[in-house]
Amino acid sequence: MDSCSPFDSIIFDLDDTLYSSKTGIGQSLKQNIDDFLVEKCGFPVSKASALRVELFKIYGSSLAGLRAIGYDVDADDYHSYVHGRLPYDLIKPDAQLRSILRSINQRKIIFTNSDRVHAMKALDRLGITDCFEQIICFETMNFNLSKATRPEEIPVILKPSMEAMNIAIEAAKVDPRRTLFLDDNVKNIAAGKAVGLRTVLVGRTTKTNEADYALEMVTDLVQVVPAIWYTKEEEDQKITRTRSEMDFLATTAVGA
Repeated sequence: MDSCSPFDSIIFDLDDTLYSSKTGIGQSLKQNIDDFLVEKCGFPVSKASALRVELFKIYGSSLAGLRAIGYDVDADDYHSYVHGRLPYDLIKPDAQLRSILRSINQRKIIFTNSDRVHAMKALDRLGITDCFEQIICFETMNFNLSKATRPEEIPVILKPSMEAMNIAIEAAKVDPRRTLFLDDNVKNIAAGKAVGLRTVLVGRTTKTNEADYALEMVTDLVQVVPAIWYTKEEEDQKITRTRSEMDFLATTAVGA
């Protein structure tokens, strides 16, 4: 059946969106970053956690922050250290998620701040790698980073910056007005809304001003955003029902 959905494409964040934030991956990542700050950058153990939080708050990630303040941290080395040690076995195959993704006929795209290797490992663990046609990741947004002669010369680009959002839209070749964007981060959702995307906040049951929809888990999509699956036949039926209701109301009004 022909699609009559308002969406041509769906862009998904990865971490804490396609799998739960309760897996333990996030906590392991924080510890790995703390260890990197101590082992590779020489910061005291007692200050590592607070520094990680501060760098994330100001720069969007520890890598972005370290480079911005002059630490010559290679992105591949950083990702290999903080992601390479993650307990990926905590991410389990999700048959329900796979079934839902396979039922969506629109283009499906991953948009993550993480590196490609991490994205592929996580998707593989979930059993949904083949459900997506494209991965927009750290390397997509930061293809010029290796050309920097000084670490602070070329800033790291990440969500929720407008530059990152625009790179993603251009790379994916989507019409923002007909694209649904799912993310667990409120700032990323606000950025998505600012560039014209339709937005879904994941991990919440209450919408923010910038979120068109909110859902606790991505598997709630069928109930929360059924328009993804609208077909021409269903739309014709809806129009017919509406006309019938209007005719009934008109007849009732005349009769009154």
